[in-house]
Amino acid sequence: MKGKEVLDAIKNNIDGHVGERVVLRANSGRRKVIIKEGVLEKTYPNIFIIRVEGNDSTSRTVSYSYSDVLTETVQLVFKDEAAIG
Repeated sequence: MKGKEVLDAIKNNIDGHVGERVVLRANSGRRKVIIKEGVLEKTYPNIFIIRVEGNDSTSRTVSYSYSDVLTETVQLVFKDEAAIG
């Protein structure tokens, strides 16, 4: 597959999980890995949004691009499914 087709396939896969709970594993550089649980809120043509719950019942949104999944900077694990990315 070519680059655009691969990103479109990743986007289509993630589109099917909007509203589902997800475990997010993000590499933030220098051996720092963030693991959070949240809900896949929305997808856009170039990014997707995840609402992450905080420690004291607060929430915030984080966004990542589909190329982050392609390069395995971000990994998503949906309920009862293998990892994406």
